[in-house]
Amino acid sequence: MWNPRSAPVTASVAQRLARAEAPALPEGTGPLWDGRRPRTLEGWVALGREVFFGYPLRVEVFLEWALAHPGALDEAGLERAPDGGYVGVRVFQDLDGAARVGITCALCHTRTRGPTLVEGEARRTFDYGRLRLAYHRETGAPVDPELARRMATWGPGRADVTEDDAEDPVAIPDLWGLRHQSHLTQAGTIRHTGPSALAIRQETQLLHANHQRVRPPRELSWALAMYLYGLAPPAAPPSTATEDELARGRAVFLRDCVGCHDNPVYGGLPVAVGRVGTHPALANGGARGTGRYRPPALLGLLQAGPYLHDGSVATLEELFSAERLLAGYRLGALGPGPVPGHRWGTALPDDERRALLAWLRTR
Repeated sequence: MWNPRSAPVTASVAQRLARAEAPALPEGTGPLWDGRRPRTLEGWVALGREVFFGYPLRVEVFLEWALAHPGALDEAGLERAPDGGYVGVRVFQDLDGAARVGITCALCHTRTRGPTLVEGEARRTFDYGRLRLAYHRETGAPVDPELARRMATWGPGRADVTEDDAEDPVAIPDLWGLRHQSHLTQAGTIRHTGPSALAIRQETQLLHANHQRVRPPRELSWALAMYLYGLAPPAAPPSTATEDELARGRAVFLRDCVGCHDNPVYGGLPVAVGRVGTHPALANGGARGTGRYRPPALLGLLQAGPYLHDGSVATLEELFSAERLLAGYRLGALGPGPVPGHRWGTALPDDERRALLAWLRTR
């Protein structure tokens, strides 16, 4: 069971890398976990937060290189935290005793909004594919041309995380409302029967991310699940819509949308990809092929774009616009051309569409 020594990446770490020196852990850095099981839920959540921000998923050579080349980080959109550091990027002691740079869950699932760090929100500004391509371009390290082509299409907030040959990059999801979802992952690959299922999912992710080299203590996987269960979006800003318009929007939702979005966080059971009509690659792929997509929790929607599992729709207005279905559409988040699928709401009368959008923005 691997309980690593891990510390945040600071300016001094980046300076060492810029001098072509190996990173170093601060003197006195101890293991992430002290080995004592928490006695309260609050204790488990606090330990899970330490795992979320501090447990290295793997050595990340691309970020280790980029920390010595800040321009590459800026080009890839890796925003800094309020304290000037990089959330989700750690220096840690690897299995061979060497200090290396690694990434944690927080790299993809936190956002900085002014002085506030929003935990659980997808990192929609980070273009991981662009960063990796910059590394290969500047270092001369070989990369398969087909992989390079695919990485160039990911764009900010998207990545292909599956292990098959299908081209199926997905939008990094928010992590809110997980405890109420019946299935995990966008394709609904894992039935979520309770916290043990989520803990096993987290353990498997940590194991696979590090290429089966290490296994986390079961306590850390459980703690991470407890932390994820407690994540919630920031409160939506006050709506400018009238109470009557919000009530009409809720009525439209209950009439037209609740068939798929029917749980307490407005998610639901996975829906057949043919019925959803969006790009089928992920649902039918070899790695996660279920033939279905899980309706996401409709929380924090005002800041949750781009929308759909692949991030192909930039705004809520576009999601409910029939124009995006046309061949001449030019505003899709992934480039010119129609954005098919999820036709629900695209045929609403204008007043009902406005009311529905107003209500959704308050979620």
